Amino acid sequence: MGQPGAEGRVAFSAPPQAAVTLGSGARGMSTAVNVTRSPDAEWLRAASTGTGIPARALRAYVAAAITANDSTPRCGIGWNTLAAIGFVESGHGTYGGGSLDASGQASGPIVGPSLNGSGFAAIPDTDAGALDGDANWDHAVGPMQFIPSTWRLAGMDGNGDGTADPFNIDDAALSAATYLCGHGRDLTTSQGWRDAIYAYNQSDAYIRKVGAQATAYATKTGTAE
Repeated sequence: MGQPGAEGRVAFSAPPQAAVTLGSGARGMSTAVNVTRSPDAEWLRAASTGTGIPARALRAYVAAAITANDSTPRCGIGWNTLAAIGFVESGHGTYGGGSLDASGQASGPIVGPSLNGSGFAAIPDTDAGALDGDANWDHAVGPMQFIPSTWRLAGMDGNGDGTADPFNIDDAALSAATYLCGHGRDLTTSQGWRDAIYAYNQSDAYIRKVGAQATAYATKTGTAE
């Protein structure tokens, strides 16, 4: 999760929500919030191939969006917005040549640069290096790049294993979706979507990247009706 920058918010349109075909009856991941359905296997294969999103990550984004919308129906977050953030932040967990295993765990630690004030905000260590390995300065961690202090407040157990782990895509995606949906935001509106992404990373350039990527995913998979 990025840091505050000097740029102010400007007008951006909310990307369309990408469509998804859900499997009939098969559950997705059991979460601390709800039990969600999995994407249809054929849809998942085709969407993964068409978008370049690893299937394991795509399944997590879909499940997280469904769970967040069930919990906060007003939110209206699309899986493609989560996927766009995952792409910009870590290439869907492939940063540094890594990958996600069958359980959604990153194969190696995904740790961002030191937030020591050199080109980034200065955030002294908040977790004694427990998540990022640095007892002096914080680093964003995991496929959705949460700062340790934010993870402590927003981290959720997305796969029902009893642990909120920022390096697990299920946990990270659900935490990101819930964070974006916070404060009563309606992500189907331009204002609500912009405010949500700005809360994640206070940079106009970042909002543009996420918006363009989310729109591209919707274009490649179709839009929700």
